[in-house]
Amino acid sequence: MNIVVESMWGPPMEGREVEIVEHKGTGHPDSICDGVMEAVSVALNRAYVERFGNVLHNNIDKGLLIAGQVEKWFGGGRVVRPMELVIGDRATRRFGGQELPVEEIALEAARDWLGRHLPQLRPAKDVDIRIALAPASEQLSGIYTRKARILPANDTSAAIGYWPLTATERAVLDLGHWIGCSEFKKEFPEAGDDVKVMGVRHLRSLELTVAVPLLCSRICSEREYFTRKAALREKILGWCQKRIPFDTAVYLNALDESGQGLRGVYLSLLGTSAEDADSGQVGRGNRVNGLIPVNRPIGTEAFAGKNPFSHVGKIYNVLAFRAARAICETLEEVQEAEVSLVSRIGRPIDKPCLASARLLPGPGADFPDLRRRTEAVLQEELASVPNLCRSIAQGELFVM
Repeated sequence: MNIVVESMWGPPMEGREVEIVEHKGTGHPDSICDGVMEAVSVALNRAYVERFGNVLHNNIDKGLLIAGQVEKWFGGGRVVRPMELVIGDRATRRFGGQELPVEEIALEAARDWLGRHLPQLRPAKDVDIRIALAPASEQLSGIYTRKARILPANDTSAAIGYWPLTATERAVLDLGHWIGCSEFKKEFPEAGDDVKVMGVRHLRSLELTVAVPLLCSRICSEREYFTRKAALREKILGWCQKRIPFDTAVYLNALDESGQGLRGVYLSLLGTSAEDADSGQVGRGNRVNGLIPVNRPIGTEAFAGKNPFSHVGKIYNVLAFRAARAICETLEEVQEAEVSLVSRIGRPIDKPCLASARLLPGPGADFPDLRRRTEAVLQEELASVPNLCRSIAQGELFVM
């Protein structure tokens, strides 16, 4: 195994002049695609194990959510044209002479996820779901018939992770989750699910641009909209003042303009902009840590929906972040770590063709010693791959 440990130049991300971080909430069209595809993957993997004793080839990582059309007014609205969700790529439907009802399992899992995460939406009526899953090639399907404890990688791919999170990253992530939580919704039941937070830090000043649609069924006038928006913004500001160590400005629903009626307010019927404004796609949302960190290295592989036992685009995405965190928590002298993992198709997934760690050591650190100890941490994390794969397959590690 090729393990490389090198030093990086400072300052750490926390000490840089500019930082840009984004988070897309559960109701964002891209997050919907990621969430649904992962739910379908978990459901199919569970069905494969129950029917055949082990997970078979599937990759449910090609998804497209096409925006629908709604009519809105103060106090209500109606769906004119449903959204369309395409669930695509590969899934084994026949093995050992037995058939698996792939379409039925996928449809049920998708509707279950939509119903649990988008309470304003009627999954069977407001979203037309098209299942486009076909069998894979014999070579890729054959990976799952091999008698091996560790399967070979089904792709040549790379992933990268880092640790620790900065104060800005934590603020953006925590704020997005807080606005979407049930306690917040009790106080602001008119808040929709399509939450988006963009944080831009310059030195010790942080600007947060926040989008939260207000449900038209609960807003009866333009005046009420701006009254509730002001209350919501004050609530967010109070949260920021208690938890964020920067001078923070909050811009909420920044496109709004009073006096324009429906044209000047961010109203939603179903709680998501996918109802009439914005389409979504797998892989355009958050990384596996729940963030879109613009200043950080970002891998190109989507996590959601990929096979949890052989697709390194999924496994290495999680493993790289776990390994970077393990390095920082094990080696106190390391201020920041980045871990890159590269697979070669056909190699066992616990033996990447390259495992690379870049460390930012603290003052006076003995780097040769850090290199040796980092290699040991990476070896330990790679040895944990079988357990990690099982946890991913059961849906335990998905972050929105």
